[in-house]
Amino acid sequence: MTRPTLVFDLDGTLVDTAPDLLDSLNHCLVHAGMRRAGEAELRRYVGMGGKVMIQRAFAAQETPLSEKQLAELLDVFLDHYTKNIPGRSAPFPGAVAAMGRFAEAGYGLAVCTNKYETLSRSLLEALGLSARFAAICGQDTFAFRKPDPRHLTLTIEAAGGNPASALMVGDSRTDIDTAKAAGIPVVAVDFGYTDQHVSAFEPSRVISHFDELTPALAARLIGALA
Repeated sequence: MTRPTLVFDLDGTLVDTAPDLLDSLNHCLVHAGMRRAGEAELRRYVGMGGKVMIQRAFAAQETPLSEKQLAELLDVFLDHYTKNIPGRSAPFPGAVAAMGRFAEAGYGLAVCTNKYETLSRSLLEALGLSARFAAICGQDTFAFRKPDPRHLTLTIEAAGGNPASALMVGDSRTDIDTAKAAGIPVVAVDFGYTDQHVSAFEPSRVISHFDELTPALAARLIGALA
């Protein structure tokens, strides 16, 4: 019998990476001769990736940004971020305990993220978490990335699971839309990186702390869509 699967998004869901991503953004801005961005100013855009963060930072300072300059600054961003993993990034409160609960209940664990796979693995290894996951799949692991549902279903299959007995946990509209398109229930955390409250995207359930994420809740949500 195939074991059920719990799939996590990474940035803003499982791990609070905002401090380091913002450090890398500010490194780029200083490199470009611009002022640093405040955390409150751009934290909600962190989950959209380095390219969007750079674009939003330039827009906030009403500064033009060419495609060539954007590509150059994205390389600067990724180089700085990669060299400083894990930096100040840390699992959100209760995340590690939640993973333990689900592992004990017989669930396989996986990560489905639009972060590059190598960066995702490096971060999870540096935090001592990578061995907990049967699959860690990034934006470049397959030919598809979220919100394409195949990114999620292929991640579940890579973890040895079946989409019919899986649950997604995420923090953004992208995660919620991906899970819905795949016919998989989705729990949204309300402490992640989004410019709207996740309830607006109608996930299966919203939680404010990982203590609320239990195997009993997962079984109910999976059963409801069975």
